Amino acid sequence: MLALCESWAHARGAVRRASRKNEYMADLDALRLRFAHALEGARTPGDGPDPTPYADNLLTRWQEPQRRYHTLDHLTAVLDHIDVLEKYADDPDVVRLAAWFHDAVYLPDRSENEERSAHLAELALREAGLPEAKTAETARLVRLTVTHDPTDDDRNGQVLCDADLAVLAAPPTRYAAYTAEVREEYHFVPNDAFREGRSGILRQLLDLPGLFRTPYGREHWEATARYNLAGELEMLST
Repeated sequence: MLALCESWAHARGAVRRASRKNEYMADLDALRLRFAHALEGARTPGDGPDPTPYADNLLTRWQEPQRRYHTLDHLTAVLDHIDVLEKYADDPDVVRLAAWFHDAVYLPDRSENEERSAHLAELALREAGLPEAKTAETARLVRLTVTHDPTDDDRNGQVLCDADLAVLAAPPTRYAAYTAEVREEYHFVPNDAFREGRSGILRQLLDLPGLFRTPYGREHWEATARYNLAGELEMLST
């Protein structure tokens, strides 16, 4: 655990500077194109308005100043992981749209972010010409990120949840940066209360029979994620 501890200590000192650079690291044009491809892949060809204004609205939301972890870098990472996992999904483009909306509304001191994000998806995607069934599926997937607990037959949900949780299997330096960014987002929570709450979340995750539901996630991410979670829990307990 020593490497993780050292990385975590370094990350705490660098997170403010790094978070200010995150928005500039993401390729906005590439992200606009990725949103357009997902929307056009999910809706009837030629139907609906130009995707660009919808992408721009979401990109603005993902760059809000209260964000440290839930930034464009996180969005890009989730989309990249979905690309890796897409063969396990029934509708990869709907899963990609759910990724765009899953943290589109994000206020760290509010508990209804996922519900508000799902409602935003319903409003925006109907207007953008997505069929009603796919709009409803996108919103369902956004709401699923409250629990990250898809059923065994929920292939779309398994891909989205695995992609969202893949950060738990990051290399030590990135995992340390992730934990520091999360702490920054909850800067208003006193240290003791944060330790207690975060430790409870980590224990719940470690008690799960499996963190990841896709075959790829189980094979490539499960062991590393459990190592990282156990190391963070140990640090919070000392």
